[in-house]
Amino acid sequence: MDNSIVSALGGGSGIDTTSLVKQLVDVQRAPQQQRLDSKKETLETQISAYGTLKSSLSEFQNLLSPLSNSDTFKARSVSIPDTTIITANTLAADAQVGNYQVQVEEVAQQHSLVSSYTASDKDAAAGLTGNLTIKLGAWTYDEPANPDDLVSFAENENQTGLTIEISADDSLQGIADKINAEESDVQATVLLVDGNYQLMMSSASGKNNALEVTADNTDLDGFQFNATTHLMTETQKGVDAEVKINGLSVFRETNEVDDVVPGLSFSLNKASPGEKITFSITEDKGTAEQSVRDFVEGYNSLFNTMNSLTGVTRDEENNLTSGDLSRDGSAKVLMTQIRNMIGSSVPGVDTFNALTNVGIRTTLDGTLEIIEDDFQSAMDDRFTEVAAIFAPQTSASVTGVDVSIGSYAVNTVPGTYSGTITTSPTKGSVIAGDDFAAVDTVLSPGDYTFAVTVNGTTTETLTLDGNFNTAEELRTELQSLINNDTNLKASNDFIDVVIEGDKIKLQSRVYGSDSKVEFSAVGAQFDDNVLFNNPTETTGVDAAGTINGEAAFGAGDVLLPKLDSDPYGLNLSIQEGTTGDFTFNFSRGFAGEMTRLIDQFLASDGTISIREDSINNQLTGIEDDQTELDRKMEKLNDRLTAQYIAMERIISSLQTTGSSLDGLADRLPFTASNN
Repeated sequence: MDNSIVSALGGGSGIDTTSLVKQLVDVQRAPQQQRLDSKKETLETQISAYGTLKSSLSEFQNLLSPLSNSDTFKARSVSIPDTTIITANTLAADAQVGNYQVQVEEVAQQHSLVSSYTASDKDAAAGLTGNLTIKLGAWTYDEPANPDDLVSFAENENQTGLTIEISADDSLQGIADKINAEESDVQATVLLVDGNYQLMMSSASGKNNALEVTADNTDLDGFQFNATTHLMTETQKGVDAEVKINGLSVFRETNEVDDVVPGLSFSLNKASPGEKITFSITEDKGTAEQSVRDFVEGYNSLFNTMNSLTGVTRDEENNLTSGDLSRDGSAKVLMTQIRNMIGSSVPGVDTFNALTNVGIRTTLDGTLEIIEDDFQSAMDDRFTEVAAIFAPQTSASVTGVDVSIGSYAVNTVPGTYSGTITTSPTKGSVIAGDDFAAVDTVLSPGDYTFAVTVNGTTTETLTLDGNFNTAEELRTELQSLINNDTNLKASNDFIDVVIEGDKIKLQSRVYGSDSKVEFSAVGAQFDDNVLFNNPTETTGVDAAGTINGEAAFGAGDVLLPKLDSDPYGLNLSIQEGTTGDFTFNFSRGFAGEMTRLIDQFLASDGTISIREDSINNQLTGIEDDQTELDRKMEKLNDRLTAQYIAMERIISSLQTTGSSLDGLADRLPFTASNN
């Protein structure tokens, strides 16, 4: 039976069933796997393309940053000749343009004192007790007869004095450390002089920052420097800097000058009377011009990137090729929105309000170009209007209203709005009931203690001490005494003491209904002699009014538009005394609007993020489909394998049966062999 069916089937080893099963499974898998792979590749390409798009948008947005800053259009340049007399430090964007001559007649210096008390060991206990009170102010000297003799001291109400408690175990270095630990402009240093240690005290520079030191114990006389006792040696007087600007003499407490030439900060290095330093501050339009050119170049780069991703272009062989996002509707809408903004007028700007006014035009291929003649004409002749096109602008029709852009202005609608101030903001105050009269706490001793509550913060018990012959002397002492209170300093609640008519008035420095000043405690003599026996207290008032026809929210001197109204996000600061109708305007400028649009694209809930999430969800779906396909193919593999194993068993059985039949006829009875 050589030609039997068993032989034909290759009995025992003729078929590689493993290979056959794999081929059958691969044939079944191929079309489905191809669809999954193709879709996955497309989606991954889109994800990569969106990454490229986001990077390009971010780079373009960075180029918009200078144009969205109004300081770019206020840039200044200064040319100061080489000199050792002054050093220019900073030049603000809005520095005053002009020609200047500067003469340094005198440089500021600190007031410095050295104690007559000496110690051989600066770290040994000095055995001194008592309190040192240090104040800062201006000394009047007996000039010109005795220029070193002290006459009187006027305390600087804007400076913080201090009182140091000294115990017997304090060393000279310990006294210095206690002084330096206080929050003041007084510095103490221990110096080694001729084998002994002395204490040097120095203040901030300037005539009005000189030191007065008094002690309540004769142990500390060696540290006193006042009109009565001055055993400390004055090594250097406090002197103001004197600078002449175009012939006008001005005086400053420090050698760091930032308010003489508006916008220019410079240091005074040395005095050189009569020597003039001439310089000019001019507009620097080059900064803005370069920023505009960078914007055009950046936009063209972005446009080319977006066009290659969303459009159809020709390759090097002139064959049409589609971008990776050419069939992505979201990407195309994004590109359309950017192009529409390029060609639109800027919201909130009435005239001269489009890029074309600056000489920036769109070419046939969609990129931008600068028409140089038009561009230079705009930069030279209409620079302020160019700034209004690109940078944010706010303005008001009255000087008593200042409009600023708040932190919630992302959705503020540009435009012109109307407003009415019905209530002007005021500060809380308390004013004496009677006119000023001289006060002398020494000649008329008694209880001159008092405490003041300012905006809800109450001072510690304070004590008025001294002879006050004028209202100005009392005003200065009260303001210094109250504002140096530790409680008020901690809460940052301060007052101004003013003279209104002939009455002393204490006034909070903040506006609004939370602004209030009142005496929480007064001693009998303070009440009678300082003329606060019948004070009038007035609580501050919040600004009130309407904005765009709707009631505004007033807080102190600030008016805020109604929540979620078109102008919401703008802050209006109202000067005291301002009332009536006004208008105000807001524009983000082109750079601000484009930046806002790109922010929306790049936001976590923006167009690109939503599209990426959709693509990633589809990729996740493909992974699930791949898992399901693998599961089905594995089952198919198992089924075919089982079938072929069964077949192999049948074939094996047939082979065994065939072998047992071989020669059977020869063994049957009554048969003869073929031989």
